[in-house]
Amino acid sequence: MAKHPSTDTPAPQTGDGDGAAPKVGKGAPTPTRAEREAARKRPLVPNDRKEAARQARAKSAEARERARLGLAAGDEKYLPARDRGPQKKYVRDYIDARFSIGEILIPVMFAVIVLTFVPSYEVQTIGIFALWAFFLVSIVDVIILGFVLQRKLAAKFGADKVERVRWYAAMRALQLRPLRLPKPQVKRGRYPA
Repeated sequence: MAKHPSTDTPAPQTGDGDGAAPKVGKGAPTPTRAEREAARKRPLVPNDRKEAARQARAKSAEARERARLGLAAGDEKYLPARDRGPQKKYVRDYIDARFSIGEILIPVMFAVIVLTFVPSYEVQTIGIFALWAFFLVSIVDVIILGFVLQRKLAAKFGADKVERVRWYAAMRALQLRPLRLPKPQVKRGRYPA
């Protein structure tokens, strides 16, 4: 005949008796469905809506700041799709390493605007013609840069895997160096390998 455990032995204690949290895992009773649902429930509207909104704004501002710093640093996770990939990084580093004539296009345009306020017709005409000449030289520089970059990318990554980067390179080369995003990661003259 099988022996039944005696009922006079005390049951093991699961806590210290004053409402301690129930044991989880083996040796603890499986929680009922109602207990599991109650543990999962959260109020739809928090008790303190102003504090919840303040916390949400702070969390959102922190995420935006992290994304802004990541973009400026060139972190691949925070870059937009147009800036991602090893070829785009190579293009950025190559452009940042060289001096482009288009970098000073915006200051030249500003100088021409100032010259248009001079009452002399000759000064205004010379300023406009100088601006157009500078603009044409910048376009020629960007076109040459596009051909050079296509050749360098074909040599580095293979001719069949080269992306179209001429427009991307032109837009970066025409920006002032301090205003570029992602920020330049290389110093002038430090061309990528």
